[in-house]
Amino acid sequence: MLTAGRDATPAQTPRSAHRIGSAAWATATPRGPSGRNELAASTRREEGPHVATNEQAAGDTHQPLEPALDAPEPDHEGPDLRSLVNPDVDPEDLLPNLEPVQLLDREGMFHEHDSYPLDLKGEDLRRLYRHMVVARRVDQEAINLQRQGQLGVYASCRGQEAAQVGSAYALADHDWIFPSYRELAAGITRGIDTAATLHLYRGTWLSDHDPHEFNFALMTIPIGTQTLHGVGFAMGARLDDNPIVALIYFGDGATSEGDTNEALNFAGVFQAPCVFYCQNNQYAISVPLSKQTHAPSIAHKGVGYGMPGRRLDGNDVLASYAVTKWAVERARAGDGPTLIEALTYRMEAHTTSDDATRYRAQEELEYWATFDPISRMETFLKRRDLWEDAFADDVAEQARQQAEHVRKQIYDAPHPDPLELFEHVYVEPPPHLQRQREQLRAELEAAEER
Repeated sequence: MLTAGRDATPAQTPRSAHRIGSAAWATATPRGPSGRNELAASTRREEGPHVATNEQAAGDTHQPLEPALDAPEPDHEGPDLRSLVNPDVDPEDLLPNLEPVQLLDREGMFHEHDSYPLDLKGEDLRRLYRHMVVARRVDQEAINLQRQGQLGVYASCRGQEAAQVGSAYALADHDWIFPSYRELAAGITRGIDTAATLHLYRGTWLSDHDPHEFNFALMTIPIGTQTLHGVGFAMGARLDDNPIVALIYFGDGATSEGDTNEALNFAGVFQAPCVFYCQNNQYAISVPLSKQTHAPSIAHKGVGYGMPGRRLDGNDVLASYAVTKWAVERARAGDGPTLIEALTYRMEAHTTSDDATRYRAQEELEYWATFDPISRMETFLKRRDLWEDAFADDVAEQARQQAEHVRKQIYDAPHPDPLELFEHVYVEPPPHLQRQREQLRAELEAAEER
């Protein structure tokens, strides 16, 4: 009974706790209206109660603790901790398989998966490849532009094209995407002008695309804040009886942030129609995954929030599509959110301001290069007789034109006023920001005089 702890007097509470840790726990008959309840209770019995051991409580490492002979019997049943198990959730249903879902292996061979059937036609498969190739070419152009001083900084998506393209392709047109700052390939899949998404890295305070035109929210630089935006949007859509699903991207580093954990918990409690898509690229800037979590995997964290976790090969565009489509359909049917972990690798540094050679070995980079998502998909298309020289030439030409378009758009774009950095936050900026603003103004004026 949930009310027992509240009603118990301080003197009764220790006895109640001791009784829970006694043999009565192990011999209790599973109760509950469903098999799930019984399974949960059975699991608890196997693991034993999570209270102080008999030896610890008795201060005796040899004699098991038994109820004191002179201890009075409790005058009530005490709290039944089994009743604290959520009867609607079976943890076995939520646990991910440690073996990631893979439909396309490194040799380009396709393997069917009973749980994630592939429903794509030949033109869809070609389109997935095209999006990945264009994304990689534009990504390289963005790096070049940053090196030439046209972008302030840039976060590359090289190596993560399959994770982004496959997942974004699984959405319906009316679904929404809430990206972090690395989702160039997802934006291309949604049809956003490639130059528009790069304006953010030029120092402007907004991207240059209409979120409502593409159902693609603005890129978010703060780590994990977009997860709350996505969950809130999904909840609002459900209240409006709008069958929208929100796909929320973030990296493994974001799982260490409070915002992300709050979003996961909120979505689980209210069964928000959203999909959390973690691109586990192995590093949060220079911090490896082993320093981010002690969980078996990021997908396992879904259990704690009452949602299923799924792992997939993030360099396999077909697995990314199929698993995300399953999760999207699940959310749209009212079955709640899913946490997907796409295992991939960040081939470039965290951003162009980072020196990745200081914390990872060249051998590691070369190893992950063998998982390249584009070459894998190219081999697959050839095996399926979906590859022609004309098709390859057309894709290459489109990628070249997109890169040229980006270069022209960025070079022609006006440089923002640096002083705008201090606008749009405070009606009356605090004194320290006013001093910083005046200092910057003086430096800019001095630079003009030189």
